[in-house]
Amino acid sequence: MQGDKLHWWQTRWFVAVAALAAAIPLLRPEIPPLVDLLGHMGRYRVQIAINDNPWLYQWFDFRWQLIGNLGIDLLIIPLTPVFGLELAVKLIVMAIPVLTVAGLLWIAREVHGRIPATALFALPLAYSYPFQFGFVNFALSIALSFVLFALWLRLGRLGRLRFRAILFVPLSCLLWLCHTFGWGVLGVLAFSAEMIRQHDLRKGGRDGRDGGGHWLEAWVRAGLSCLPLALPMVLMIVWRSGEHVTGQTADWFNWQAKINWVLMILRDRWQFWDIASAFVLFAILIKGFRDARIEYSRNLGLSALFLLAVYVALPRIVFGSAYADMRLAPFALAIAVIALRPKRGLSLRGATTLAAIGLAFFGARLAGTTISYWQYAEQFDRTLTALDRVPMRARLVTMIGRRCYDDWAYSRLEHVPGIAMVRRMAYMNDQWSMAGAQLLTARYRAAGRFAHDPSQIVTDRRCRGEWWRPIAWSLPLIPRDAFDYVWIVNAPKFDPALVAGFTPIWHDGDDTLYRIDDRTQPPLPADMPIRRPLQPFLKGASSAR
Repeated sequence: MQGDKLHWWQTRWFVAVAALAAAIPLLRPEIPPLVDLLGHMGRYRVQIAINDNPWLYQWFDFRWQLIGNLGIDLLIIPLTPVFGLELAVKLIVMAIPVLTVAGLLWIAREVHGRIPATALFALPLAYSYPFQFGFVNFALSIALSFVLFALWLRLGRLGRLRFRAILFVPLSCLLWLCHTFGWGVLGVLAFSAEMIRQHDLRKGGRDGRDGGGHWLEAWVRAGLSCLPLALPMVLMIVWRSGEHVTGQTADWFNWQAKINWVLMILRDRWQFWDIASAFVLFAILIKGFRDARIEYSRNLGLSALFLLAVYVALPRIVFGSAYADMRLAPFALAIAVIALRPKRGLSLRGATTLAAIGLAFFGARLAGTTISYWQYAEQFDRTLTALDRVPMRARLVTMIGRRCYDDWAYSRLEHVPGIAMVRRMAYMNDQWSMAGAQLLTARYRAAGRFAHDPSQIVTDRRCRGEWWRPIAWSLPLIPRDAFDYVWIVNAPKFDPALVAGFTPIWHDGDDTLYRIDDRTQPPLPADMPIRRPLQPFLKGASSAR
């Protein structure tokens, strides 16, 4: 590009506007329509209220522990007294895409000297599938890891290495506390960047000839430079060595799933639009190899390759937490996209055209996400009116209908019981209950098979390989002495005789709220395998999200 003047996409005002614009889709929804977030909000309410309402200990066991998954759990403590729980959560969630966009652009600025026009294509990944799924502590940690990596690069560029080493000891610990994944990503990014920096220093300081020894020495020196990021490893060992810790690591090298996650990086509501948008990013990456006017940064290119290697090696389930590899896919791609840059021979007109197309792509994705979230907000508003009929401290069992196959657009209501706790302090049967993976576990023994996730999911038939129950099995299983109300959302078809003794007190479409008036336990269906225990299922449930 010509001259030293900054172009519009390289200015600070553009970065600020782009980052703030990333929050637009979340302005309308009162509750961010992210699948797991509603369940997390129920846990936050218990966390905040349990000391003043000790009766909650009849239902839940809440214990503070040092675990690498506490980002929003900690942030709501100072924010809730000021804003209230729901608004505090919304503000934190809105900050995640803002920080993600700002971090990506800052990294691009530090590596390339100026923000390349191609970097704008990476910005829609602020609303990637892991964010849509509601992995909020994870998403917050990734956003923070990008910002911290940019700071790491800047301090390295300014030669303030000793200050950087001191500063990143506490910063890495705080990032691990937010979520272990963010700390791991920061470590990969910092190590790969240091490898390039150390290699270039060694090469430039000797005879100018490259060799294998340079890379081996760079590898060792990069590891030493990243030691300030290593303290959380001790915290990890302390966390995972406790006798109470559970959760397995499984499902290695599931290639079909890994291919699917790549196609789903922008999954939201409209399958064709989301996959087509993903292919736009793939096309940009291919252009970097085929177009002589565009090249890859060695620094970020190596970072992307390292993240890709981690993605390939990661199993689907880590410490009982599902979708571990899926979470990394969009961010490895984001780093690969911002690794691209136009060569100096590219005309100003060509660079401006690329930037305009990238901005249009970002704007189109934001517009689509805004419309999608508006529609989800309307659905949430209709469904949650049922809670107006639920008294405080009610014992509420919720059943959310879904199909056996995976719809592209989730209803986003799979964890709506959490909002019953938030607004009515009512019992919720959707919590992930695995000791050592989160702060809250279910202890309401009277609930029986309806104590925790996935008891809230019901289907119209038995789904192969899943722990979800058909609604015809779930309704007779409800221990009627343990609950006061039954809330059925998106109800599959079922025999009305199964709700005999329940009085409907609210109805809207396929959603009905029943009061349990007859405590007589009905007979169990003859075709139900009653001895099969309900356990956290591996395919869809996550205990450490």
